[in-house]
Amino acid sequence: MIAHLIKPHEKDLGGGFVVRRLLPSAIKQAVGPFIFFDHFGPIDADPQANHDVRPHPHIGLATVTYLYEGAIEHRDSLGSVQRIEPGAINWMTAGRGIVHSERTPADLRGQPRRSHGLQLWAALPKEHEDAEPAFCHTPAADLPEIALPGARVRVLVGSAFGRSSPVRTFGETLYLDLALDAGATLELPFLPAEAAVYAVEGDLSVDGETLPLANLGLLGGGAAAVRLASSGGARCVLIGGAPLDGHRYLYWNFVSSRKERLVQAAADWEADRFPTVPGDAERIPLPQQRPSA
Repeated sequence: MIAHLIKPHEKDLGGGFVVRRLLPSAIKQAVGPFIFFDHFGPIDADPQANHDVRPHPHIGLATVTYLYEGAIEHRDSLGSVQRIEPGAINWMTAGRGIVHSERTPADLRGQPRRSHGLQLWAALPKEHEDAEPAFCHTPAADLPEIALPGARVRVLVGSAFGRSSPVRTFGETLYLDLALDAGATLELPFLPAEAAVYAVEGDLSVDGETLPLANLGLLGGGAAAVRLASSGGARCVLIGGAPLDGHRYLYWNFVSSRKERLVQAAADWEADRFPTVPGDAERIPLPQQRPSA
């Protein structure tokens, strides 16, 4: 059953690129390790639109990018250059510090284009907050897909229905892409300690209760099973995992269990002490409001 409903608020990332942000929320900071949840699109961009995200830093988290439509070129300070396309999972571990950019690929510039996807952040366990940064891209073809009566399940992270994603994490983490045909039902009998369902497209109910479009439904703790249903067809994601090992502080693109670490990261970015992204000299400046210890 739906224990709480989290409604989105819109956030303009610049250039008219608006996202729906669900986490963190006043109701719950994180669901399992997922402490940040953005849904963007579907967005139809004209040829002159610039939705590029210039180089910016992260600490204490892993970014998890998943596209339904469009393409993004990822570059980071490790030297990674990766085109992200629909169905793939792009997992970047920031650890003690990484810088990356997310731009429109060169072959899509100057023409009409469409983008639609999700970006989540997974907060790292305290013992791994300052781990070495790393980058892992898993193509769509390498992620398990399960065909069930009236439904399809893609295991993006974690394990479900006897199949496991190859994406490596730092603790129990579950992230599923679910599609239901018109009139179909799907039972999820394997929920982790913390879980939530997000309605991406179509009409969806959870144990008979309507889950409005673009809302995140927090599921009751320790629920043995949840039944999803759709009268006209739907697409949704399930996220969750083991609870975080304590409260996290957030400032801009930084996450940490220690306030002083956020202050240090802000000072390091302002003083240009983070590594640079090869081939991408731009940078997003630190916000005017600074973190306090």
